[in-house]
Amino acid sequence: MKHPTVHIIDAKDAKIGRVATQAAHILMGKNYPEFQRNVAPKVSVQIVNASAALIDSRKFAEKDYTSYSGYPGGLKHKSMRQVVEKKGYREIFRKAVKGMLPKNRLQAVMLKNLKIEE
Repeated sequence: MKHPTVHIIDAKDAKIGRVATQAAHILMGKNYPEFQRNVAPKVSVQIVNASAALIDSRKFAEKDYTSYSGYPGGLKHKSMRQVVEKKGYREIFRKAVKGMLPKNRLQAVMLKNLKIEE
């Protein structure tokens, strides 16, 4: 690939996982014939209408995001509602895409090419 390509994904009336899968697939470069697992492609993915995505009310209340500080008693839980109130829908999509990308040095490079608009 010679020049950066921009892909736009509309999240309106779509499930978070479906949009995140599509974005991760493009960020890894799996839709190009020049796909190489050890090279981050020069593509950019833009997710629009993130706040209009379909989220089940039950998932909104029960979906749990955990983080651990590394210290005893440092395990924290936040529901999807709390994450949306504090950081917006952008953070939910970012976490979903990040979980679908490979856990290596290229993950941060690929995530920089992800733009999310609410």
